[in-house]
Amino acid sequence: MDSTTRISADTLGFLTELKANNHKEWFTEHKSDYHAALGEVKGFMETLQAKMEVHDAIEKLKMFRIYRDVRFSADKTPYKMHLSGHFVRAGAALRGGYYVHIQPGGSFIATGFWAPEKADLLRIRKELELDASEFKEVLANPALKKAWGELQGDGVKTAPKGFSKEHPDIELIRKKQFIFVKNFSDKAVVSANFQNQVNAAFEAIRPFLDLMSAILTTDLNGESLLD
Repeated sequence: MDSTTRISADTLGFLTELKANNHKEWFTEHKSDYHAALGEVKGFMETLQAKMEVHDAIEKLKMFRIYRDVRFSADKTPYKMHLSGHFVRAGAALRGGYYVHIQPGGSFIATGFWAPEKADLLRIRKELELDASEFKEVLANPALKKAWGELQGDGVKTAPKGFSKEHPDIELIRKKQFIFVKNFSDKAVVSANFQNQVNAAFEAIRPFLDLMSAILTTDLNGESLLD
């Protein structure tokens, strides 16, 4: 098995055992297994990045630490039960990113805008208030819908301050997250085609990321904010 293009059952097995033994003593004894699993996922992400750079500009890959910050959490288990990484798009004009999460029974990929800054969220809502037709057209793109399904994300209960709850597109305007999530079974994760499936899904979301980038780098008159 090529560890740079596939996730092995050994990696899922390590994470399964970690869930059952989430304490420092066990983790220390199995540190070599952890490094093997981390190296495999990182290698997978690095070769995935090379494929993604054919259809997008990626600035960097960030691998997330397995160590949990337990200072303000009631859950004091020291380790996350997954391995994950995030791709950042390059340059100020390209907004959004791509996330890969490997976890037995809970692997998924995600993209979009999880926690937009206040100014960005207002700009998105103002765009939707003015004219949501292009936004809805992109969401209805057959390739995007086949790969990702429906737009997800939490929203406020009625209408954001300053917006009418009677607006015909209030269901979009009231959102405070604009995300897509695609789940994968363990069988799919360890399959030979998993990396290609992930890459294809990330390519399919480009129309959405490009539209959101255009919105967030211009004003309501369409004038660039980057000049």
